[in-house]
Amino acid sequence: MEKVRAMSRFSSQGYGPAVAALLAPERLNELGPGTPNRVAGEPLASLSAESLAAPHAVVDRRMAAACQSALWLYHDFLDESHAISQELDTIEGSYWHGILHRREPDYTNAKYWFRRVGSHPIGPELAAAARALAEAAPADRSAEFLNTQAEWDHFRFVDLCQAATAGRSAAELLCRRIQQREWELLFDYCYRRACADAALG
Repeated sequence: MEKVRAMSRFSSQGYGPAVAALLAPERLNELGPGTPNRVAGEPLASLSAESLAAPHAVVDRRMAAACQSALWLYHDFLDESHAISQELDTIEGSYWHGILHRREPDYTNAKYWFRRVGSHPIGPELAAAARALAEAAPADRSAEFLNTQAEWDHFRFVDLCQAATAGRSAAELLCRRIQQREWELLFDYCYRRACADAALG
């Protein structure tokens, strides 16, 4: 477990105080919809673009909105996350939309949104992280593609999550860890573009 934690290099302290509070304690979301973390409901509802970015200035409100969608999703409020992501006509809005539908689960709809994403800048790092996580996990034939893919394949990962959720694959915990790393990388990408200081943390 320590190797997995070290691999991600993700720290909530790289963000402003409002976000850091919402990211503590750590969560390892289910592949499915999960149960909303009601304790986080009020802080999430009161989170504005300005308080999300503070102490930095907001320079991209669409990226800030993508971060808000991500944080609702992190705490398993799928409806609230969806209300934001479906209004974002951006690659990142489509990406959060796809993750949400994958967890809903609505795998066909998830693939529709991932088609709109295409290749994303976080893809190479996500593929490398998934490979490292797969190497550290028990062997599973359905997850072997993770060891060889050069580019991140949204669609094969959707299929793997579906198989794991249905009990046709033993890679459920592996999928959850990859899903977490995907969330971390995409959130970090959005946050740094939402704020004036791109060298945060």
